[in-house]
Amino acid sequence: MKNVIKQILFMVCALLMAPITLLYFVFSWMLKKDAVLTSHSQLLSLIPGKLGVYLRAGFYRFVFTHCSPDAVISFMVLFSQADTEIAEGVYLGAQCNIGRSSIGKNTLLGSGVHVMSGKGQHNFNDLELPIKDQGGILEKITIGENCWIGNGSMIMANIGVGCIVGAGSVVIHDMPAHSIVAGNPAKVIKSRLT
Repeated sequence: MKNVIKQILFMVCALLMAPITLLYFVFSWMLKKDAVLTSHSQLLSLIPGKLGVYLRAGFYRFVFTHCSPDAVISFMVLFSQADTEIAEGVYLGAQCNIGRSSIGKNTLLGSGVHVMSGKGQHNFNDLELPIKDQGGILEKITIGENCWIGNGSMIMANIGVGCIVGAGSVVIHDMPAHSIVAGNPAKVIKSRLT
């Protein structure tokens, strides 16, 4: 019975968000899709409580590459790339900032986690040209399923299945599955398999 009520709530929230979703698609047709997503994300991030969680999921499930309707997208979570995948059971803590990424099933991100679109977002080799005009490469970062990313971490590389990332860590290299990592730059402390 509880699952049926949740499914109905997911559908009602998707219907309530339909006008905003429609506006998103209209503006995306005329402007840069990711810029439109960013502005919608900023507005939607301000809706507090459980209602906000359900309404955000009702919007993002239609505009992302994939977003499970049961994803918990907390207060003040911002997104910058529409090519984002959020699997079932994902929890994104308050004030996260999420770039181009794929977040696996049952993964938890603590508050203030930044998932950047790789570590090559900004070129800075030309001393004559402003950094903002030098461009960069946006990578899609993958965080495996059943991971726990501690508060305030910065993720710029892929994280394998079942990893734990200590609070405040800066991940700049791919991390193997079932690792416990921490530090700046983050290093493997031990494997969860031993």
